[in-house]
Amino acid sequence: RPRIGYVSQRFSLYPDLSVEETLRFYGAAYGLPLPRLADRIPALLELLGLTGQERRLVRHLAGGWRQRVALAVALLHEPEIVFLDEPTAGMDPLARREIWSLLYRLAEQGITVFVTTHYMDEAEQCSRLALIHNGRLILQGAPTELKVVSGLGSVLEIEAAPLDRALALLREWSIFQYVTLHGPRIHAYLRAPEVPSEEIRKRLEMAGLGSISVEPVAPSLEDIFLWVIERERSNPAV
Repeated sequence: RPRIGYVSQRFSLYPDLSVEETLRFYGAAYGLPLPRLADRIPALLELLGLTGQERRLVRHLAGGWRQRVALAVALLHEPEIVFLDEPTAGMDPLARREIWSLLYRLAEQGITVFVTTHYMDEAEQCSRLALIHNGRLILQGAPTELKVVSGLGSVLEIEAAPLDRALALLREWSIFQYVTLHGPRIHAYLRAPEVPSEEIRKRLEMAGLGSISVEPVAPSLEDIFLWVIERERSNPAV
C-alpha cells in the first residue's frame, strides 16, 4: 500500500476543508512525519499548479482543480505507482489537457501511471495500452503495435448523402469487414489491402447518392477498438 497512490473517478475528498487542510489531513492519515509533510505540501502545490489556492475550500474549486487536489493527495507519500480511474471524466477539453500534462510530468519523474479511460484520444497518449471488453483482456501493446496486431485492414472514410442509405448499402458489400458511423462520415474497413475507391464511388453514384467522397485514412485507435469489439461479438471464441 505505501507504494501505491489512487485517484477515483468520483471526487471523494472532504468539501469543507481547504486545499492545505486536505493535504495535512491525508498526510496524517498516511502517517507522514510533520517535517516530511512540511516539505511535501509546498512541493506538490508547485508541481500541480495549486500554489496560491491553499486556503480555498475544496467545494469552491472547479472539476479540474479538484482533480489536482485529489492527485496531490495520492502523491503525498511518494508512491511508485499511481492508479487513476477516468481522471478527466466530465471535464472540458482544456482541463483534460492540463491533467494529461501533469501525468506526463509524473511519468518523467519515474512514477508508473495507470489510467482507465473511455476517451480513445487520451488512450493514444499512453506508452502501452490494454483493451478490456466484458471483463476480458482482448488486446495489449503500444499504440503503434496495436495497429499491426489487431488484424485491421485498410480504412476508408466515406461521405455520401443521404448518410443512412449509404451506410446500409456499404454494409451489404462483402469487400468490407465492418462499416460504422464516424461522426458525420462513415468508416469502412476493407478485407483486402487494395483500395477500390473509384469503384466504390461509382457504385454509390449508381445507387443515386450524392456529395460522395471516398478517401483512405490511417486507422485511429478508435477504429481499432471498434473493429476488435465487433470481431469479439461475431466470434466470441477468438
